[in-house]
Amino acid sequence: MDTIKFVQEEMLKKPEFPTFNPGDNIIVTYKIIEGEKERSQSFKGDVIKISGEGLGKTFTVRKISNGVGVERIWPFCAPNITEIQVVKRGKVRRAKLYYLRGLVGKKSRIKEKRNIQ
Repeated sequence: MDTIKFVQEEMLKKPEFPTFNPGDNIIVTYKIIEGEKERSQSFKGDVIKISGEGLGKTFTVRKISNGVGVERIWPFCAPNITEIQVVKRGKVRRAKLYYLRGLVGKKSRIKEKRNIQ
């Protein structure tokens, strides 16, 4: 098993993205290829969970679009992700924020983490 992990890590290079945690509000910019055209699109939302390890590590982002909750799962090693920006750091006490699925309006807001220097 260790040799398989070693070969996978050597073959795929991990892109350098900022560190983020569940509860953070991020913008994921990714490439979309439609026929011969290529464009970039952004997806802004809250990180609900980070799961897996190594090359199989993924993160789930949730946003509300026209009153409907939309979740998207990305692998960290996805070649179509161009950049990730951290907008706000969230103050949460759980690793998986599934409870946000049942909340609506102001109740679904996540408090912002304060950095005291």
